[in-house]
Amino acid sequence: MDVNLSEDQVMLQDMTRRFLDDRSPIAALRKLVDGDASLDRDVWREGAELGWVALFVPEDEGGIAESAGGVADAAVIAEELGRVVFGGPFLSSCVAAFAIAHSGSPEQRQQWLPGLASGETLAAWCFAARGTLGGAEPGGVSATPTADGFVLDGTAVLVEDAEVADVLLVTAVTADGLTQFLIPAGTMGVTVRKLEAIDLGRRIAEVDFAGVSLGADALLGTPQAAGEAFERQLQAALALQCAETVGVTDRAFEFTLEWCKDRYAFGRPIGSFQALKHRLARHAANLEAAKAAAAHAARAVQDQAPDAGIAVSVAKSHCGSSATEIIRDCLQLHGGIGLTWEHDIHFYLRRAVSNEALWGSPSAHHDRLCRLAGI
Repeated sequence: MDVNLSEDQVMLQDMTRRFLDDRSPIAALRKLVDGDASLDRDVWREGAELGWVALFVPEDEGGIAESAGGVADAAVIAEELGRVVFGGPFLSSCVAAFAIAHSGSPEQRQQWLPGLASGETLAAWCFAARGTLGGAEPGGVSATPTADGFVLDGTAVLVEDAEVADVLLVTAVTADGLTQFLIPAGTMGVTVRKLEAIDLGRRIAEVDFAGVSLGADALLGTPQAAGEAFERQLQAALALQCAETVGVTDRAFEFTLEWCKDRYAFGRPIGSFQALKHRLARHAANLEAAKAAAAHAARAVQDQAPDAGIAVSVAKSHCGSSATEIIRDCLQLHGGIGLTWEHDIHFYLRRAVSNEALWGSPSAHHDRLCRLAGI
């Protein structure tokens, strides 16, 4: 397929790359980690001012959705964020904005979307249960109807950005289907337990819901009929994650090629040895396939194509497995220096391994593809 960017997308890519080079290069992540942090809120707000989340927010709520390319444009940004292993809550905020813009009441849209667009409000999406192969299936939280609304119980696992979130998007299981809610992170009965993540620029947590009593105003969309909305949100999240994975892998492969040209052994560049040429050629082919799969997935989701669910699962399964394979070998090609803390490649490998596992492992998406194909 044609993976060329439009003129507007090239401008968006260039603007994002210049901003990140100036305000959040990979050295910035290293500085945050050394300071026992993973998020620079000032940089996140500055990035949001460039329209990163506003792509999903209507103009009436401070966004640019009507004139932007939604998921397709956001994928361009996600790829650039991957190139610097950016630590901001891009995916979580975008998915929350996407969900509220599509399913929220006028009051909910006015309450949350302007803050998400400006970067002042952070969000997290809670839904996955334990044992769902990376968190691609709902079931962690249950909702019980009451006379005044609903009561939430359960634990959502592998929740990105919950520890910094102001609002939680919760997809809960009820007797007759899925129901979604928007609740402030500090609601009584909600407990966030921070987990140690392999990715030093990412925040992962478990969120416990213990008898959380909610009124009807917390409902997002129609009760017990959120299955279609959940699928759209998952597709958007997967498309953006795949684009980020492509950026992570592309940059790691890029500086590995430079290393293979500059590193000499036995009087010649190591990249001139046939065995390494074959490995690099195989990785280049797999990377190009990942780029094509991720680009197709983003456009399919943006266009609401009938096969969008298949497209994102194909992209997720290929990008997830190929990224870790490529970057692990890139680390090996660097030799001993690649195993040191001082070299940046471990940040890229950590993000690739994290992305492979989160939002459904490749094996989980193989199963999902079988279900979508009716097998």
